[in-house]
Amino acid sequence: MLFAHDTECSLIAAAALVNTAGTGEGLPDVAALDDFYVAHAYTGRHEHTEAELASVRDLRPRLRRLWDADVHEVVTIVNGLLREHDALPQLITHDDEPYHFHAVPRNAPLAIRMAVEAAMAVADLIRSGELNRLRICAHPDCDNVVVDLSRNRSRRFCEAGCGNRAAVTAYRARKAAARG
Repeated sequence: MLFAHDTECSLIAAAALVNTAGTGEGLPDVAALDDFYVAHAYTGRHEHTEAELASVRDLRPRLRRLWDADVHEVVTIVNGLLREHDALPQLITHDDEPYHFHAVPRNAPLAIRMAVEAAMAVADLIRSGELNRLRICAHPDCDNVVVDLSRNRSRRFCEAGCGNRAAVTAYRARKAAARG
């Protein structure tokens, strides 16, 4: 583990959330948000409403800017999210989890918790000089975001199968070159 467990989980969840806004709507309904909530082990308040879904969807473009901006703009975005939601980091333990940071109460709206957790995780990347671990997928037909948590900083492709597509394309190109 390169970063604290909660930092890694928050970065992965933020990337997954951003990627739900890709070519097709990845959060088409409340049931999809429920699945996302479970898949990324969120805890605390979850209203299961259209309003909550809309607020989570509205967060995506703001989080996406974390992948597209230079470090100074990322700092501005992170500080804005933390200030806007009155974040006050505190060490918490619950549900048999080790101590980790919560910066807003567990009963805060889900979109606020998602925003603050992402901001706190990106703040860790900035503090450790590792902001370059936030990347865009290297596949030419993909615009998804990637969090590279590998030790050797080698992750290039997103979770949508782009690495496999690139490998197949390269394989076919080698075979065609050998034949021709």
